Amino acid sequence: MTAVTPATAVTPQPEPAAPPVDQVPGRSTPETGEFWVEPGLSAAGGPTTGAATTGAAGDGVTGNGSTGDDRAGARTAGDDTAGNDTPGDGVHADVARDARDFGAYVRAGGWAFALKVARSVRPGGEPAGETPKVSAKGFAELAGCSPERVMRYYKAWDKAADDGLVPYFETLAPGREIELPDSDVWHAYYSSRSSASSDRGTAITAAAEAEGIRPTKALEVAENPTALRAAILADPSTAQTARAALLDRLREDPALQTEFARDIARTDELKKAVASEAQAAGRIGYVRQIVENGQVKTPAGQTIDAPAELRAEAERHLSLIDELEEGEETGEWASDAYDSVKDLVAQTIRSNPELRLQERRTKFYSSLQKATRVFEELTFDDVEDLDTIYEDDMLRRLEELQEAVTTCITALRKAAPGE
Repeated sequence: MTAVTPATAVTPQPEPAAPPVDQVPGRSTPETGEFWVEPGLSAAGGPTTGAATTGAAGDGVTGNGSTGDDRAGARTAGDDTAGNDTPGDGVHADVARDARDFGAYVRAGGWAFALKVARSVRPGGEPAGETPKVSAKGFAELAGCSPERVMRYYKAWDKAADDGLVPYFETLAPGREIELPDSDVWHAYYSSRSSASSDRGTAITAAAEAEGIRPTKALEVAENPTALRAAILADPSTAQTARAALLDRLREDPALQTEFARDIARTDELKKAVASEAQAAGRIGYVRQIVENGQVKTPAGQTIDAPAELRAEAERHLSLIDELEEGEETGEWASDAYDSVKDLVAQTIRSNPELRLQERRTKFYSSLQKATRVFEELTFDDVEDLDTIYEDDMLRRLEELQEAVTTCITALRKAAPGE
């Protein structure tokens, strides 16, 4: 049986000495500047039509950083599938085109897609019959997305136009290419979330910009409180960041302060922790007062000048506390400093007879004031009804108190001058 030569076999032919310039793949004629593109092969093995190669509109990004709206007709040198991107060079044409599109998008970012919207969607107030542009809704239908998404790109371009980064919509015609801003500034104008337009979103956006981060990041966190909770519960560093932010917020939000204090008061573990930290803070404050003001308060409540030895000891302990790392436990250090200083205060009082006498006098008078306030709180407004609350123990205690007061009065009278 005679073998049949396959249809794809090519019979060698004499090569022309010099092919016409308009038939050389990848070269243009001086007159037209257009390129002749070598037909490819269809999936069935035959030649493809010109429409299959160049006719359909595409969404790729052109080499100058903007998106190409139509691959039909003439191609630039960078888009020629028969030039440097031929299979002979080991790079598939579609792969090369994807790489160029990717590089262009990296350079231009969302501006490439915003340009498509800006030059194809008619501005508000412009009649439909006076322009080939379409409405945002019509553009969205053609693109297969929501009108809201189209408008977010539209608004981003509008803001950039107000800042002079890009031309206004009215100066752009469908298919027009322009130099686009750098991709790094895109996120300063574009928000992928509709919540950014609300009062809450505006506040979050402003706070994010003040912190030097993209507003979209902050808006995403705000819209996903469950995700924020999970991150705080799982990650100590996230919890620390949240704690610092919450403290900053508490200083400016009295209502939140009240709610937070109420939550602490209702939680036994937090109450104990707050009490412990308050005690440590008070003791550190006592030591710091000695170092900074040179004075100390005695157990009886009088304020005296701190001796040099006492100030030196207080300063030593305070320096150790100040050198602790943030978050390190201070309770034990505070207790050591407080106990050491209190011992020196007691020694100072014992070593000075005049100071010791004044301390006793201050302590007695302080106790007398407390007793007076307590007794004044007893009320006898309803004397007629005392029989209803009477108990033998009440009378006994008052009688003992009366005897103690009488003894004290007698002693003070004997000590009075002239007695």
